[in-house]
Amino acid sequence: MTRDMFRSMDWSVKGKTVFITGAARGIGAESARRLAARGANVALAGLEPEELERVAAQCGTNAAWFECDVTDWSALEQAVEGAVERFGGIDVVMANAGISPAGMTRSIDPKAFERTLEVNLLGVWRTVRACLPHVIERQGYVLVIASLAAALHSPGMASYAASKAGAEAFANSLRSEVKHLGVDVGVGYFGFIDTDLVRGGDSHPAVGHLRKKTPGPVKRTYPVSAVGKAVADGIEGRRRSVVVPGWIRPLLVLRTVLAPLIERGSFERAAEADRALQADIEERGVEAVSAPVGPGGEAARERQTA
Repeated sequence: MTRDMFRSMDWSVKGKTVFITGAARGIGAESARRLAARGANVALAGLEPEELERVAAQCGTNAAWFECDVTDWSALEQAVEGAVERFGGIDVVMANAGISPAGMTRSIDPKAFERTLEVNLLGVWRTVRACLPHVIERQGYVLVIASLAAALHSPGMASYAASKAGAEAFANSLRSEVKHLGVDVGVGYFGFIDTDLVRGGDSHPAVGHLRKKTPGPVKRTYPVSAVGKAVADGIEGRRRSVVVPGWIRPLLVLRTVLAPLIERGSFERAAEADRALQADIEERGVEAVSAPVGPGGEAARERQTA
């Protein structure tokens, strides 16, 4: 049995340190709670200090939090240094921070589109790069949170889909680069999860109702607890992919074949969304319509403005 096989079979998170971005809410917060319950040290990074403090308290004594914007190299490096100082190192990095605006490419506020790429793609790169020396030192694990949107590219989500597909591609390249150093890399693929971000999207006045018209299981909302468990299991198993719900796994294999069929079914919904967004822009203005959804998106917008 090789050393790699042994490590993957006997790799508990107990006593290990996990650095998580976007940890104030949703998937990041639930994953932190699950990992802490299994004995991990959790370093929580995000934009909302009160929420981070609340989640850290729920995680117990082996938790620390750091206010951190993943678009800010200095703040991110300080958070990583703080985690290393507190816990002695980093075994796992979970690059989870993300935002999602609403809008069609022809009418979305350009600043909102580019901010999404800045957070969801460049933020992943910066997070991984800042943590990687420590993860390599401990022959640990990198988990990049992408999305079902990395494989299914829906209308009105061009910036989000592009950023998540880019994050997936980044992780896949990284996997080959660091395998010989004893580091494994996984990608998280999740559907619509019951988080503030998804609820914020559903409440968007122009396009929030359109998900209900999506055919099949794609439109269903899944509990965040399922993702938290899958993440904890995935980290302990050092898995190549972490998937919720399970039907996403065969879809990832068949994505190229299914893409034309999925596109054909979206044309009518896209036209409806485009008309609704144009009307909403006329009423509220492009910046308000294109703003990142949910409380986390609001925090990101306030930080950008500041």
